[in-house]
Amino acid sequence: MSATSYGKLYLIPCTLSNPGELTVDPNDVLPQTIARCIALLDDFIVENEKTARRFIKSILPEKSQPSLRLSVLNKHTDIQDHKTMIAPLLEGKHVGIISEAGCPGIADPGAVIVKLAHEKGIQVVPLVGPSSILLALMGSGLNGQSFAFNGYLPIDKNEKKVVLRNLEKRSFEKNQAQLFMETPYRNTKFLEDLLQVLHPQTYLCIACDITLPTEFIKTKTIQEWKKNKVDLQNRPCIFIVQKN
Repeated sequence: MSATSYGKLYLIPCTLSNPGELTVDPNDVLPQTIARCIALLDDFIVENEKTARRFIKSILPEKSQPSLRLSVLNKHTDIQDHKTMIAPLLEGKHVGIISEAGCPGIADPGAVIVKLAHEKGIQVVPLVGPSSILLALMGSGLNGQSFAFNGYLPIDKNEKKVVLRNLEKRSFEKNQAQLFMETPYRNTKFLEDLLQVLHPQTYLCIACDITLPTEFIKTKTIQEWKKNKVDLQNRPCIFIVQKN
């Protein structure tokens, strides 16, 4: 089969929260093109089957759930399964990737399938949708011209301190905002580490529960944060650091 006969790989953004818990109308966050795309597809690569089915139902209630063929892609997926996941594409069927939250391929395991699709000459079609990383940066007031996303920092306390100091130094030397995240149940301890390690005049943006009614986005210096504690426990957060 020629490359022109292959199916297309659609990257379908998901809500950043549970369906129905948005602060704006879902149609503003998830364009109608997503609903039309889902209507065309039966094959999906997803991070979590249960939440993916719930998301699809919220976007297109009339979509037949029994007709869905879902392959689970997460950190436990064997690399040999990747070829099986793209098999429908090579047979001419369109396939969608749905992340657990936000945009596929961004801080998300879907990137490995996208890379494989490019290697096979399969067309990749990213759709517009919410990204917690970009929304946090937009709302932070920190440098949106030069920034770096650093994913999760080390769990070990000493290693984490070294990385934080290096990121703070890099932000100053390059005038570059440094973004990172933490597992929600570790947020309280993580914030304590930030307040302990970083310079008092370094700016820290905390952006959590983005698009939820409880959305919280604030940028303050470390010194100011020490006087204004906030409860972040079990709340999805993006942290942004910049030293001027």
